[in-house]
Amino acid sequence: MTASVRLLDDGSLALVLDDADSRLLAEAGRSGTPILVHVAAGLAPDRNRAMVELARGLSALGDGPVSDAHASLLLAGSLSAGTDARLALIAILAAADAAWAAGDRPACLAALQAAGSVLTTGLVGEPAADGACAGPHDHLRGLRALIEQRPADALAPLGRVLAFGDEDGSSDALHRASVAALLLGDVETACRMGRRALAAARAEDRDDLASQILEYLAYAEMRAGRHATAHAHAVEGLRTALLTGRSNTAAHHRAVLALAASVEGHPDTVVAHAEAALATARRHGLAQTRTLAEWALARMDLGRGRPDAAASRLGALVRPGDGHFALRPLLMPCFIEAAVLAGRPDTARPFIAVLESWAGFGLDRAAAAQLARCRALLATADSGADAVETEYCRALELHAADIGDFECARTQLLYGNWLRRRRRPREARAILREALHGFEACGARPWIEQTRAELRATGDPGPTRREAAGPGIDDGALASLTPHQRRVAQHVASGATNREVAQALSVSVRTVDHHLRNIFAVLGVRSRVELARLVAEADAPHA
Repeated sequence: MTASVRLLDDGSLALVLDDADSRLLAEAGRSGTPILVHVAAGLAPDRNRAMVELARGLSALGDGPVSDAHASLLLAGSLSAGTDARLALIAILAAADAAWAAGDRPACLAALQAAGSVLTTGLVGEPAADGACAGPHDHLRGLRALIEQRPADALAPLGRVLAFGDEDGSSDALHRASVAALLLGDVETACRMGRRALAAARAEDRDDLASQILEYLAYAEMRAGRHATAHAHAVEGLRTALLTGRSNTAAHHRAVLALAASVEGHPDTVVAHAEAALATARRHGLAQTRTLAEWALARMDLGRGRPDAAASRLGALVRPGDGHFALRPLLMPCFIEAAVLAGRPDTARPFIAVLESWAGFGLDRAAAAQLARCRALLATADSGADAVETEYCRALELHAADIGDFECARTQLLYGNWLRRRRRPREARAILREALHGFEACGARPWIEQTRAELRATGDPGPTRREAAGPGIDDGALASLTPHQRRVAQHVASGATNREVAQALSVSVRTVDHHLRNIFAVLGVRSRVELARLVAEADAPHA
């Protein structure tokens, strides 16, 4: 017997039994509790009980607690393992998906091992790994090797998944290939395969699969630095997920939308999507979604010059036990940067060794450049000028071989800031102008503003008077402020504390206090509220 599972347009699960051309429908309500075809207790064949548990588990995986999904799917796999290897494989691989979503590494490994046993044993008289099963077999072998930190053992099986998907052309095979490419760190191939998988799913009228494909495609495009495209696909994925009642998938798309908005500089949008994602993630135990949403909020803080808040938010996620195990290495460069800028380099140092191991795996093309950048930041904290310059130059060389402008521009901004503080303004201006071009290319407005502020501090007036002064501080009395005073006024008006301003500008709190007293005297204001109002008035559109 073989079985297939389809999600219908109304959100119900259609479970198809091919052996007798019969159909068992389990209508999965949006509450996550399926209305199942009843079979007398104790008389139901194991295969039908397995189908019931499969329906229940898949329903919870899309729209319920993933721990419940994991339990039901494992039971379905156990019930069908001796009679229907294909059905058992569907159930156990879905259980692995549930464990992955929950961030439960041991449970994920156990499910992958069980799936491997099913494939090895197979059915009596049926090859254990025929053409239909070869893709899943290689996929789970490769994934298991990666989770066990054996990347060399993952290359061959995941490479076969890529080749099979490219040749087969079905939506399922292409989707597996896209995921395999993402696991191997080849985000360009992941995007290409994901786009093909999406087109195939649409042609096959597979809305359920299209929503899942869009999850991975939007994330791959985010990794590739194509934030606008990631945003567009996440919006489409969110709409499809909501239409098909997949709240867990919808939450993941919201987390990706929050990440895109954190780069583009829309704080209200970041908060709205992140809070919606976190609400579902906490209710349903979605560690992966929660980690992505928290990352978006932290990156928003970092972009707004609040590294202390970013470091505090990321600190728990990069340590074992809280964030998703597979995302920790990806968060570490952001955490190390935030911790150093917040004046807490000692909290960042222990993670360099972890980042070195991750970069050594070769599964993340940006990791080596980010590692060099992090070493430069920590060398800055130790006042090692030669080491700083060496590591920044190494990072920029490595960025040149990578895709995406955003990470390279972040390195250039940090390097330019260091050069300026070393009283090398001409070199700083050159590298900061490159950073500005990179941020403008990907629409990263918070970092554009940071870079323009750094350029002004080097004496570069910028292309226009308004851009040189920054938003809201070029009109009227504000024009009488010095460049340093304007930068302080900008941050204070946005609600930053003196300590946060000091961290953002790489100066002491005492220097900020001094500038703020002079700003108040020059402008004739007596409070931060009055200063914020004056800045807001200057920023208002002019007739």
